[in-house]
Amino acid sequence: MNVAGKVCSGTLYIFLSGELDEHSAAGARAAADELIRAHAGCMRVVFDLSGVQFMDSAGIGFLLGRYKQLSRTRTPAYIQSPDFAADKILTMSGVYSLIPKL
Repeated sequence: MNVAGKVCSGTLYIFLSGELDEHSAAGARAAADELIRAHAGCMRVVFDLSGVQFMDSAGIGFLLGRYKQLSRTRTPAYIQSPDFAADKILTMSGVYSLIPKL
């Protein structure tokens, strides 16, 4: 799992690529948390899932954990570009009710 960040117009984009599963979630969590800390002044955070090839319940846990962290500072979070399978998982789990899809 690769995690990269980019700030554009006050928005922190977190790009995820690879497989977001039990084996990669801890590393992705640490990298995303560091990006969020480093760019704490951003108005919102967008998780770009266009490069995610596979995601399971650990991916849902990753997103919900980052949502919880961001909600402490009232920073809105969004999900962008999930593939069909990830979109289905996120819809069925109700994640979009907390982290809307752009």
